[in-house]
Amino acid sequence: MSGKWKIAAVSIASTVLITVNLYLIEKKESKVERTVFVENWTMVKKDTITDTIQTNGVIKPLEEYDIYFDTKKNDFKKFLVKEGDVVTAGSSLFEYTATELDALKANVESEKAAAEGEIVGIDQYLGKLRSYQGTLTRDPDKAVIDDSVERNLNIDITTSSSDLIKSNIEQELYKQELEKNSLNEKVKMLDAKLRSIEEQSSAIVTTSEADGVVKNINENLNNPIISIVSTNMAIEGDFSEEEMKKAEVGMTIKASSSDSKKTLKGKIGRIHSYPAEEPSIKKDNRFPFQALIEPEGEETEPLLVGSKVNLTVITNEKAGVPSIPIEAVHYKKQPHVYKLTKKGFVDKHYITKGLKAEGKQELLKGPSVGDVILLEPKRVVKNHSYFITPIQFEKVKTNTYKKFSSREKVRYLLLGILEK
Repeated sequence: MSGKWKIAAVSIASTVLITVNLYLIEKKESKVERTVFVENWTMVKKDTITDTIQTNGVIKPLEEYDIYFDTKKNDFKKFLVKEGDVVTAGSSLFEYTATELDALKANVESEKAAAEGEIVGIDQYLGKLRSYQGTLTRDPDKAVIDDSVERNLNIDITTSSSDLIKSNIEQELYKQELEKNSLNEKVKMLDAKLRSIEEQSSAIVTTSEADGVVKNINENLNNPIISIVSTNMAIEGDFSEEEMKKAEVGMTIKASSSDSKKTLKGKIGRIHSYPAEEPSIKKDNRFPFQALIEPEGEETEPLLVGSKVNLTVITNEKAGVPSIPIEAVHYKKQPHVYKLTKKGFVDKHYITKGLKAEGKQELLKGPSVGDVILLEPKRVVKNHSYFITPIQFEKVKTNTYKKFSSREKVRYLLLGILEK
């Protein structure tokens, strides 16, 4: 065959091939029209989908206690701790005296002096009674009665018998002794009260109500004069407005930092519903929160106050649910996916979406676990479409071919021929 005939034959064959292919492509409902090139696919997997908030936090004491002091009613003496001291509940913090105690002490002292004066008066009166009683017994004619004694006996000694006078004197002695004993008890009570006041005046000590570390001491006595922070640590941070829509108290957190190999675990303990700064339309308002750290035993590595941590807040988590990549979901009218059927077709399947996170989409309704789903088809797929896939040459190896049985080799050969 001459060169010209060869060129003509090749040209004719090429033209026929192109024409036939164009016909097959343009033919309505042709196999070509319904054939999809599937380069990437995946399977519906049983998976765990976790929706999170990724943010930052800082290690801070869990609590802070402020101690206040009233300089108007008390006189400050001295601090008994220094900044940085570790204190326990009941530890002495500072001493002071109460100015009100001075006035109280003066009143008690005055009351005691009055009682002691009454005792002296009773003793003098008792002396006169006993003197008159003795003279009356020894020589009634020489007995001279004191005016005060005569008034208190309340009898007419000029007309009363000697026995009546003696009886009245005995009664008066008994009465005065009782009064004296009562005043002595009162003096003892006032002495005890004075000792208590003096003890309080000398050193009224304010103690810590909880364990912690002395964070700050205000030497100028401006309140709070002492601030104590707890030794238990927490994580503080702030949420954006969008994060606030998902965050709730009680959500699980995980925190990590470059300073520690361990991952801290805990829960959100408090979220402020008001922004840290005055709300503004010009900026993203931030809402402070505090996360509680779960203790991990006595050998837990101490946390450094001020350490920065990367914080993950788990806002939602579903385990063992059907999951596909987000890019496998398409959104024309209703969310749907393209599934490879067991008969070798590609069909559209509508789905009901569940949780979406980490690039995964939960399927509440739709294909089941194990079904094959297309990823990113290059054009709209019609139901019952055929599909072709690229040859994976790296898997076409002689060793792989040798693993097939004779029956499998014949079966796959016939499938290839018949499918065409």
